Amino acid sequence: MEAADMPTVREVTRGLMRELGLTTVFGNPGTTEVPFLDQWPDDFHYVLGLQESVVTSMADGYAQQTGNAVLVNLHSAGGLGHALGAVFGAYRNRTPMIVLAGQQTRRLLPHDPFLGATDAAQFPKPYVKWSLEPARAADVPLALVRAYQMAMQAPRGPVFLSVPADDWDEPGEPVEAPRPISPPAADPAVIAELAAALRDCERPAFVVGPAVVEAGAVAELVELAERTGAAVWISPMVSRSSFPETHPQFAGFLQPAEPAVAAALRDHDLVTVFGAPAFTYHVYRGEPEHPHPRGFVISDDPEILARARHLRGVHAGLAQALRQLLPEVERSDRPVARGWSRPELPPLSTPPAADHVISLVRELLPENAVVVTEAPTHKQTIQRHLPFDSPDQDFHAGASGALGYGISALVGTALGAPSRPVLGLIGDGASMYGIQALWTAAKEHASLTLLVLDNEEYAAVRVLGETENGGKLPGVELGGIDFVAVARGMGCAARRVADLDELKRELPAAMAEPGPTVLHVPVAGSARKLY
Repeated sequence: MEAADMPTVREVTRGLMRELGLTTVFGNPGTTEVPFLDQWPDDFHYVLGLQESVVTSMADGYAQQTGNAVLVNLHSAGGLGHALGAVFGAYRNRTPMIVLAGQQTRRLLPHDPFLGATDAAQFPKPYVKWSLEPARAADVPLALVRAYQMAMQAPRGPVFLSVPADDWDEPGEPVEAPRPISPPAADPAVIAELAAALRDCERPAFVVGPAVVEAGAVAELVELAERTGAAVWISPMVSRSSFPETHPQFAGFLQPAEPAVAAALRDHDLVTVFGAPAFTYHVYRGEPEHPHPRGFVISDDPEILARARHLRGVHAGLAQALRQLLPEVERSDRPVARGWSRPELPPLSTPPAADHVISLVRELLPENAVVVTEAPTHKQTIQRHLPFDSPDQDFHAGASGALGYGISALVGTALGAPSRPVLGLIGDGASMYGIQALWTAAKEHASLTLLVLDNEEYAAVRVLGETENGGKLPGVELGGIDFVAVARGMGCAARRVADLDELKRELPAAMAEPGPTVLHVPVAGSARKLY
């Protein structure tokens, strides 16, 4: 076939995008992206965000909700640089994401051109699983196929492609879309060993992490817990809830300090970790007084297995491992572990404590709601008073701890779940990292409700600083932000909610309204330790 008769790189790539379900593209365009976007197809949906980190976190929420990879189109080195914090978040969230950035034309690259990216494929490392700038224009479609496979292969995560602007009009070589790659099955001998340990132990515990719900294996995990009578803990700094938190065997949330994890698990003679980092720590509180737990860790991530030195590693997909394990485990007659007792609410104050606000949210939350949170100060409050107990509910939080995920992921989640109620619980400090996403929410008519929990400070930083160092910190006071005015300026409906009675009226009304609604909710400052 003559080059003139061959389809272009752009045409071949768009055909692959259709086959792979990548027709919703999140982006913020620049001049090096114009050839990729030229003659945009009518069956594609371009979701415009007003800043690259916002774009990337919107795509993160969308991919987490849909379960498929998402394509993010960013601008050369500068745009990718703006987005790197959100790429780091996607890496920690195990989000299947293809970051496609433009590059200057190949003929200009030897001259260090304006808007060119030097060593483009190296720039986003180490927080992408794989990255490439193809050697030839004709290789771009094949590179997209490999990028998709890498993003979707366990453990899932973001990948990066840099494409020179003049590649899109070059002749393209057709490529077949890939078939899904199955996660690994567990070694049957190790499964038999784990089944025997579960049979012979006296006080088993499970620690569960986000990979369980990602694998769609929550029901199997609940069945295994009930057969064994195990206490079930949620792993530290959880980003998804993988076990019903009102279940009688739910034991609580592990805290991100090594002595706290060892102390919480000290009475268990066998600990099995399912799909969680073993373990995530945030603060150093000295060496543990109790021995590290012994047992097994099942994960599809070799890095987790390599560092879990006190646990026997099992490399497997969570759904596959549980399907292998369940037939080997009979129902035990040992006493069932006693569940966690939720704390009482503090005295009511003006403005109300976040505990009361979150408790009321629980009463009003629809059974099929999706909740996105980014409120570090209130993380434990949400754990205490907003249990995720319905199999139809879903819960998302950023696993990286880098602020800016919340509002943007909320918008992406709403676009990925248009028929479900979507609620965001976002702190005032975190809100300002991605407030531009409200413009996209209004433009896309995304149905969502955002509660801005406003305590007028970066309280998590202040409280942790006071706890660890006993001193007063600068740079933690906020206040004076009119979130109603900001939201209305972005095109969203917005109201200030002064007390719990107003919230009881306004939240159901907001969740019933089409489009985005912001509720600005002042809450009392926190003096409680984070953990």
